[in-house]
This record gives sequence, C-alpha cells and structure tokens, in this order.
Amino acid sequence: MDGISDVAVGVKRGSDELNGTSNGSDSKKLRVEEAPPSRVLHIRKLPNEASETEVIALGLPFGKVTNILTLKGKNQAFLEMGTEEAAITMVNYYTTVTPHVRNVPVFIQYSTHKELKTDAGNQRTQAVLQAVSAVQSGGSPSSDVQEALAAASSPVLRIIIDNMFYPVTLDVLQQIFSKFGTVMKIITFTKNNQFQALLQFSDPVNAQQAKLALDGQNIYNSCCTLRIDFSKLVNLNVKYNNDKSRDYTRPELPAGDGQPTLDPSVAAAFSKDSNSLLGALNPLSAAAAAAAAAGRVALAGQSGSSGVLLVSNLNEEMVTPQSLFTLFGVYGDVQRVKILYNKKDSALIQMSDANQAQLAMSHLNGQKMYGKIIRVTLSKHQTVALPRDGLDDQGLTKDFTNSPLHRFKKPGSKNFQNIFPPSATLHLSNIPQDVTEDDLRLLFSNAGGTVKAFKFFQDHKMALLQMSTVEEAIQALIDLHNYNMGGNQHLRVSFSKSTI
Repeated sequence: MDGISDVAVGVKRGSDELNGTSNGSDSKKLRVEEAPPSRVLHIRKLPNEASETEVIALGLPFGKVTNILTLKGKNQAFLEMGTEEAAITMVNYYTTVTPHVRNVPVFIQYSTHKELKTDAGNQRTQAVLQAVSAVQSGGSPSSDVQEALAAASSPVLRIIIDNMFYPVTLDVLQQIFSKFGTVMKIITFTKNNQFQALLQFSDPVNAQQAKLALDGQNIYNSCCTLRIDFSKLVNLNVKYNNDKSRDYTRPELPAGDGQPTLDPSVAAAFSKDSNSLLGALNPLSAAAAAAAAAGRVALAGQSGSSGVLLVSNLNEEMVTPQSLFTLFGVYGDVQRVKILYNKKDSALIQMSDANQAQLAMSHLNGQKMYGKIIRVTLSKHQTVALPRDGLDDQGLTKDFTNSPLHRFKKPGSKNFQNIFPPSATLHLSNIPQDVTEDDLRLLFSNAGGTVKAFKFFQDHKMALLQMSTVEEAIQALIDLHNYNMGGNQHLRVSFSKSTI
C-alpha cells in the first residue's frame, strides 16, 4: 500500500496542532500547517480494540462513507466521505463535540490525501462498508456481514437525548426505533438533568443497526439529538406499562400507583407540531452540524462559555461590520461586531449567548465569504468593547444591540426551527404581490452569481431560489437580506434545506 510515508508526515504535521495549546505565537504557525479541507479524514488515538464499523459510525450522520483504511499498529485510520461538504460538516461538528470511540476521545483532522487508494481486494472492508450503507438506506445487511454488525452482543441500547427542545415521549422512541426491528421494552428516566431511555430489541443485530443509523441524529429540526450506546444490561425488567415504561410483550401489566399520563398541555403542543416533527427521520447530511445547538437550549457544560466568536482569514478589502452582522445573524442575534484595527482580516462577533455562538461556529467555520475560506472559533473575550467616546475607529466597531433585524427575539419563534447550514438554495419571504420571477432572478444575478433555478410557493409571498454555488448564495444573502422591495416591504432571505 503506497502512501504510508505520507501518513508519518501527516501525523507530524497535525500533532502539535492537536496536542499543543494554540496560544499566541503558536497559533500563527499552526494555521499555516492546517491541511485544507479534503473528503479524506485522518483519525488518531483510536483505542486498540476499535473496529472498522465503529470508525465508520463516526462519519455516518454526516453522509455516505466511501472508503476506510485502518492502521492498527498506529491506532489511526483514514475515512473517506462521499463529498467534501460532508467531511467539512463532520470536522466542524467534531470541533464542538469531542468524538469518542469506546469512551476514548479521538482526534479528527483533514488528511493531506484527496482520496484513499486501498487494495480493492480487501473484501472484508468492502463488506463492512456495504453493510453500513445498506443499513443507512434502510435495507437489511446480508448474512456475511451480520457478524460485523453483531460486534455488540447486547440487545439493549442506552439513549440520551441532548438539546431537548420538545418533549420526547416513549411512543416517539418506539416509532423511530421500530424501523430497525422489534422493540420489546422501553424504560425512560431523567438522570443528571438529562432525559434518558433504555430500549430493548428482540435481537442484538437490530440494536447495532439502530445505533449505526441513529446515533447523532436529530429527532426534530436542529434539536433532540440522540446519543446512543450499548447498555451493559442484556434484559430489562419492566414493572408498569405507562408513559414512563412499557413492556410490549406483556400488555397486562398495571399502570402503577397514580402514574399521570401525558400532561395535556404537552399533548396539545405535540399534536400541533406533529406535521413538522420526525418527518421520515431521514439521514442528516449537513444538518448534523445543527446538533451542536438548538438556539435556546444550553449545551451541556457550555453554559459558562462566552458568546463571542473570533473570525479570521476574512477578505479585508470587502468585509464590513454590516456584512458579518447579516451572515452571522442567520444563526443568532448579533449584538456587536469589531473588525480588529491592527489585523483587519479578523473580527470579534458577540452573539446574544454561548449557544448561538456555538451554532454559528458549527455552520460557518470553513465556508467561503468574499472568496476566502473563513475560520470561526470561540474567543477568550466575554464581550466586545465599544471604542471610547470621541475616538473614531473608522467604523470598524458597530453596536447592533437594538437592531430591528434580529431573527430570534421572540421566544419560540419559527425561525428557531428553520436554521440550516449554508446551501446554494435560498428561501425568500415577504415578497410583494407585484414582484415577478424575472424581477427576482435579475436582482439575485446582479448580486454577482448565476441563478440556476427558481420556484414560487403557492401564495407568491415566498419562493426558493438556487444559486450555482454555496459561496454565491452566501454573497446574495449578505447583499439582499432586508432589501427594500418598495412600499416599505423588505425581503427576508435564509438558507433552505430544500433543493429545486
């Protein structure tokens, strides 16, 4: 297998970056050495007993995994994703949430390889990959790979729900997990302020398939993220059938002492939202990044961190506080922006809380703005200071605290549920009645790009418009969100999860 020598180089290149603390002078050096995005990811510090299936599972929530190479003696692996976008989303997500294999933290970075050339005769690897993609597309794995999937012998999964924006009921869990096999028993409980469940399948292989397909997925848009492990228990003992626990094999069990059924207000909220909830629980692709935060729900252990971001590698000829306010405002309410006086390719952005900062970082790090790939990290600063009275900082600092353009002022606003990664397709709303498709195509192509497709919604107040690249769509959103269409009607522009 050629290219092993590159591996050693790759390790050397990345080791300072991942083990050192990037403070001050080091950080300049490290930024230069960081490999550019690639659909091949280099995974380090794997535990000795990690299986290929477990490594593949790290990539599954983000899209198709097309190849894998494990270097057993080095505790490393290379994972090739189907697209570079999937790889970027995966790296962004795992910068905010440390990936674990068998409870051991592992390191993930871009590889210097653009693709993996492995021996096509390695049939076991191919079998595992086929098994996993079959499971991902809802099929059942062939018998020769049942073994790879049955690596875990427990039929019981332990499920933790992060980011619990909506209530998750026992019935919802049953509905989701029964796609993978017969669900026999479920027990739900709250531990360490987190909603958890134990769920028993009739067969360990079904538990493995469900874990592979669902770990890291969101039940609803951008929230209620499933974290799934195997339980050490191999059989659950359920005493009561109620809204907290159920044994589907013994319908005769009592409901228990004064167990309340579902709270009526929760039930009402649930039925009201049911059109948008669950969907078909399709694989997440880029929306996995949104698992990092839902906008209102504090991230575990992150509540004390600041809401200030450091954005670097900006195009200093083009960038303004207003353009950063508009782009970052898609993911939270930007309070202040400061472009650094001595380093105009960097800026500090203060969001209204740590969640929104996390959400903006997971979606915008690695995206292109004005032709440059921007880097977004959490800043050490707790706030962004305004210039002292009477000092002119050439308009580099701007306070947006009272801006009428904040998208998330209203608690529970619909905007919380429509947060999507940057995409080439834009969602337009607040379109005046007399504005035609041609008007909008012209407006958006003038923003510097090519309009590939357009579709009005039925009432013509909303539309989808597709640019030829994500970068063009980002540019158009910056230029045209809040554009005055006449008659004091301002266009609203967001990223869409749909394509036309």
